[in-house]
Amino acid sequence: MRVLVTGHQGYLGTVMVPMLLADGHDVVGLDNSYFAECVLGPVPTDPPAIDVDLRDVTARHLDGFDAVIHLAALSNDPLGSLAPEITYDINHHASVRLARAAKDAGVARFLYASTCSVYGSAGDDLVTEDAPLKPLTPYAESKVRVEDDAAAMADSGFAPVFLRNATAFGFSPRLRADIVLNNLVGHAVLTGDVRVLSDGTPWRPLVHAQDIARAFITCLDAPTEAIYCAAYNVGTERNNLTVADIAASVVEAVPGSRLLITGESGPDPRSYRVDFSRAREGLGFEASWTIPDGARELYEAYTSYGLTQDAFVNRFTRLAQLEKLRAAGDLDPTMRRVSARA
Repeated sequence: MRVLVTGHQGYLGTVMVPMLLADGHDVVGLDNSYFAECVLGPVPTDPPAIDVDLRDVTARHLDGFDAVIHLAALSNDPLGSLAPEITYDINHHASVRLARAAKDAGVARFLYASTCSVYGSAGDDLVTEDAPLKPLTPYAESKVRVEDDAAAMADSGFAPVFLRNATAFGFSPRLRADIVLNNLVGHAVLTGDVRVLSDGTPWRPLVHAQDIARAFITCLDAPTEAIYCAAYNVGTERNNLTVADIAASVVEAVPGSRLLITGESGPDPRSYRVDFSRAREGLGFEASWTIPDGARELYEAYTSYGLTQDAFVNRFTRLAQLEKLRAAGDLDPTMRRVSARA
């Protein structure tokens, strides 16, 4: 298939593109390069790309594509709370316009990166795709709105599918340090402490970036009836763990580290365990990476590539990187690029 990947220079896109190419797909990217230089280790090779802001995509940009994989988003809850109107403009309105443009261009499949955080505070019971959606942040709310609006566009020629990814983890050449396992391993490597700011009791479902990529590839290859207007949780029940349990895996992976549960941030209302059986039964997909395996992978990458405290805090933290771009005059108040791209 000829596939457009939005966000191809992001944390997930940088992992997904090589796997799509290995599966035989013709890949084109679309990215505004917020995080193109946020690299740890060898610089990745990017595919050809369309040079346009997500908010300006039209049907003519999508002519000739068989599928769109839509990863691009302002994917950080603190940023969403800081600038919710921009989060909705990019994550919701631009995503819906992208879906509409794809349909108008005759794109048959629209694979949308949603999130398990749409379930909000769901307690201890395993939640399925049919559970009530209770988003607690602008980021999660925007995902729910896109699912609803894109589903309303579905017809015989346009099949959207919504992949509700668990919280991602694992190494990517374009690293993110502000997601739970990546962050805990980084602190352990740099300081010797595995510091948990909550009380450690909230449940989190986690999934490796490579497993997310495999789920999207599975949906590209699946029969249309298996993906048509369907939602799939992406992950594995083995990785439904409390934050304290996740932290314990980090202590095991990072020699000499110690666990500190401070509770200073108070209780976290985001707590949910997820059922992933629909993807197993409907797509034949199950995530394979465990949290201990991911912690060891991250430890090896951080130490091999020389992760520094400055890069960890500033280059690989989404909010800090965007604030740096804005301070440098590279972004206008609406987060549009105003200077030449690297």
